[in-house]
Amino acid sequence: MKITRIACYNILGLALLLSWWLPHFPFWSTLDDDIFWFFNQTLSITDHPLWTTLVAVLNNRDFDIASFLALAAVFAWAMRLDTRPERLKRWSAIGVSMLVTAGLLSLLVNKLVTYGHPSPTLTHSGIHLLSQEVSFATKDRSGNSFPGDHGLMLMTFTAFMWHFAGRRVGLVSAVLAVALSAPRIIGGGHWFSDVYMGALAIALLSLPWVLCTSLANRMAAWLQRSLERLASRFHH
Repeated sequence: MKITRIACYNILGLALLLSWWLPHFPFWSTLDDDIFWFFNQTLSITDHPLWTTLVAVLNNRDFDIASFLALAAVFAWAMRLDTRPERLKRWSAIGVSMLVTAGLLSLLVNKLVTYGHPSPTLTHSGIHLLSQEVSFATKDRSGNSFPGDHGLMLMTFTAFMWHFAGRRVGLVSAVLAVALSAPRIIGGGHWFSDVYMGALAIALLSLPWVLCTSLANRMAAWLQRSLERLASRFHH
């Protein structure tokens, strides 16, 4: 167990929460408003047709398929870089471990996080709504946008890639996480702090206990052995 690393990550997560919770330190609320208004004023089909259409497309439900394919490509790249034998079974086990971790984390967040707030598009008036600017379906609002669940899942993917595939794949995953979470913020479906305070704080507080201990490695190893036994039964 890398207790020093866990402590550092947890302290960073607590510091983020504290910086948001302090009532006389309006850093996050000011930053949230500034970022929202900076982008929202550009979301006009009349003044910025290409940009507005692009942001609307990126917030369309079907774009989630493209996001999944991008993550799958990084996962396949990580597997290809692994020169160890039985890499297919190993990375299948890692993938299942990651999905189990993400699912349990999402469940815990839904059960334990009682605070919530609406998206900026439901908070401010006199704004541009993507759904009113374009003629196709796009997500531009949420009754409860905290924490950024989409961002938290992307951070979980990044953390697993960094741990199991190394720094190069981890950095690419981190850039991809930022890029894929940005449309929600630009379109007004999430506040900036939903992702880079809420989701990031949760990731820093929880994921180190999975990845900086033996838990993730043991879970992946157990799943790999289970897959090997299953394959052996089919072979015979």
